[in-house]
Amino acid sequence: MRTLNIGLVGSGFMGKAHTIAYRALPGVFPRPVRLQLELLADQGEARAREAAERLGFARWTGDWRALVSDPAVDVVDICAPNHLHREMALAAIAAGKAVYCEKPLALSAADAAEMVDAAERAGVTTLVGFNYACNPAAALVREIVAGGEIGEPLHFRGAHNEDYLADPQTPFNWRCERALAGSGALGDIGAHILHAALGVMGPVAELCADLRTVIPERPVAGDPGRRRAVENEDQASALLRFASGATGSIETSRVAAGRKLGLAYEITGSRGCVRFDQERMSEIQLYLADGPPSRRGFRTVLLGPEHPDYAAFSPAPGHGLGFNDMKIVEARDLVDAVLDGAPVANDFRGAWAVNRLIEAMERSHAARGWVAP
Repeated sequence: MRTLNIGLVGSGFMGKAHTIAYRALPGVFPRPVRLQLELLADQGEARAREAAERLGFARWTGDWRALVSDPAVDVVDICAPNHLHREMALAAIAAGKAVYCEKPLALSAADAAEMVDAAERAGVTTLVGFNYACNPAAALVREIVAGGEIGEPLHFRGAHNEDYLADPQTPFNWRCERALAGSGALGDIGAHILHAALGVMGPVAELCADLRTVIPERPVAGDPGRRRAVENEDQASALLRFASGATGSIETSRVAAGRKLGLAYEITGSRGCVRFDQERMSEIQLYLADGPPSRRGFRTVLLGPEHPDYAAFSPAPGHGLGFNDMKIVEARDLVDAVLDGAPVANDFRGAWAVNRLIEAMERSHAARGWVAP
């Protein structure tokens, strides 16, 4: 049995989710591999040591460069803020490591292109954390569309809206600073709905977008009398024309009151329609234009063991899955790619396409017109 030694950079919410996935993977998707939580890097030795002991890593370091260059590390898992992705990933690639990086891949399409080129020249495995694409319900939607069950895909309508910055008194944080986060709502959550659109509908030929910063200033934490300008967008929307000839629309917001994980989309085809809503993550809505008109309507399809990946978690339909289960599917894809060279849908190249769409939306807004990615 082969051993893969994991090096994790960053121990926040996402780093914890990745660790849970590594621990659960052998019991859900058995593979001839032992996943060793080898080394954790975080800011400062004390913080790194506390996180390593809490999450179960054998060693720790306050210097991510030491992790990347460590000969015992096989996979470099990057759960650090956006502005660090490029430097960390390029160093890991140069060291010959497989790289698992959270989205967005980079602050710019040019940086993402550099990372794609380096990874492909080095021949290393890459995977990007578009975990909502790993939901079995999302896989079922792709299966339905690709199989022609709703006919020719004509239109995509999607959104990813949340309210984590809806309160104007929420302090300024790194996600509001362009040098650290890049774009705002687009890079943080809009990347997911753009990724979904590409995965179901294929490439975008052109788009027309509008961006807005709804709350232009926020208080500085610890200094209530001081405010700081927000440097990126709170919400964005776009009309899309796909290379296939289909059309669509997407929207994203981090100030959408009441929305917690409002990632939802529907695809209308020539003979039906399919809907998915991540807030109801273990079901889809399906309409097929068959039978007498008086009996037609959307029906709810609850996920069960006959659907993609579900049986590995539960033998009983309708019991539902959770957020961390999607990360387990993602970790399975990483392990299969490293062990067997299995293709990875969510690799650096696929993430680069999302970066290009984000930049196209920013250019479209500035030009007030249609642009090609």
